[in-house]
Amino acid sequence: MSCRNCSSESGVPNGCKSNGSCGTGGCNKLEVFDWLADVELPNGQSTYDIIEVRFKSSRKGFFHNLKGIPLQVGDAVIVEASPGYDIGIVSVVGELARIQVRKKTSNFKAHEARKIQRKANSEDLEKWRKYKDLEQKTMYKSRELASELALEMKISDVEYQGDGNKATFYYTADDRVDFRQLIRDLATEFKVRIEMKQIGVRQEASRLGGIGSCGRELCCSTWLTDFRSVSTASARYQQLSLNPQKLAGQCGKLKCCLNFELDSYLDALKAFPSADVKLKTKKGIAYHVKTDVFKRQMWYIQEEKDNPVSGGFIPLTPERVKEIIELNKQNKKPEDLKDYMVDIDIEEPDYTNVVGQDSLNRFEHVFKRKKKKKKKKGNSQNQQKTEAKDQQPKSNKQGNNSPKNRKKNNNNNNRQQNKKQQGNQKKTQAKNQNGGNQNKKKSSGKQGGNQGKQNNSRPRKPKNTKGGSQPKPKNKE
Repeated sequence: MSCRNCSSESGVPNGCKSNGSCGTGGCNKLEVFDWLADVELPNGQSTYDIIEVRFKSSRKGFFHNLKGIPLQVGDAVIVEASPGYDIGIVSVVGELARIQVRKKTSNFKAHEARKIQRKANSEDLEKWRKYKDLEQKTMYKSRELASELALEMKISDVEYQGDGNKATFYYTADDRVDFRQLIRDLATEFKVRIEMKQIGVRQEASRLGGIGSCGRELCCSTWLTDFRSVSTASARYQQLSLNPQKLAGQCGKLKCCLNFELDSYLDALKAFPSADVKLKTKKGIAYHVKTDVFKRQMWYIQEEKDNPVSGGFIPLTPERVKEIIELNKQNKKPEDLKDYMVDIDIEEPDYTNVVGQDSLNRFEHVFKRKKKKKKKKGNSQNQQKTEAKDQQPKSNKQGNNSPKNRKKNNNNNNRQQNKKQQGNQKKTQAKNQNGGNQNKKKSSGKQGGNQGKQNNSRPRKPKNTKGGSQPKPKNKE
């Protein structure tokens, strides 16, 4: 079929983007595939006159086609409502509608069903789309009014009737809510008839839709219609961890898919012995830890008497476990539980590591900062010592490590340092003498008046050199 109701002016669908050829029946929720469409009716049998019509989200209803209007899946029709009329889309026709009536309703009476008036024309569809666009704004405004009245309720969805005379508000609440004042405020605000419907959290999730933890669309918004009770026992039978964050769905309740494979797990667990039975061996007692239903393995931990800490996981087949249980009933104990262990073959990967990053700890020592040692006062002497040691030949290193050689090396180093210091002192003294002689020559050429001036330079100590002239003392004024 083609998306007649969701196509835009250019002909491209707004919903599924499949260019007007939907295989599931349309872009809305709870679609039904008509697998009886190609089956011809026997001669003389008329088509079934009850038709299933879909409205917003997952709301559906059965209507009577008394006028015999030729309808197909996807046609927009006008049906009776109270008050006025409503617009919906045909979802199931023919013999498949008969099966749906038997499946979903009990004691259905065709003459009491509401009637289909006619097909919707372009004016009806434009009016319908106009009211559909107002639903989101109406929901936001109704939430503001509910918060002003301090009502503990959550308005999750709003649905306008096709003619715009009535608006239905869907809400969730933990307790009963007195919303009489809220209805008055909503009626004066939107000038329509107000209807309030309380739904559960699962019905809310089915109406709003979403993506589950499996990556697919929610089951309750695509095909699931009956919400059965789910307990944690179904998770225990399937050997799942009792983590509420993983077991809960978008609605906050336990996932409905926990019941899908529960029967197959229960059938498979019949071949396994009870997990509460302890296995007794000569080395100690073994306790059950977990069960792998698909691999048919039961994992135990053995507590040894001599060394209770040394315990590891031991995989056993259900047949082996039954043999050990029968031996324990006969007051017999096997030597070790590891004699019955299943050999597990670890499959190596076929691919090769092209990059060469084999080890996971290759970056452990790269980012460690080297600690800088603080320099001490005696580092200069130690550096000279190390340089002197490095200059010595390697063959003499063993002999130099003796305490006598160490003392000799230290004395030699001290002598060399003293000689260097004495040579530096002599150089500085020679420079000072040359500077004093030059000053004397300059002062002798000048007049006597300049002799009374004080020298700005500091007095130098007299030298005890041979033939050297001692400096004259300063004149006191």
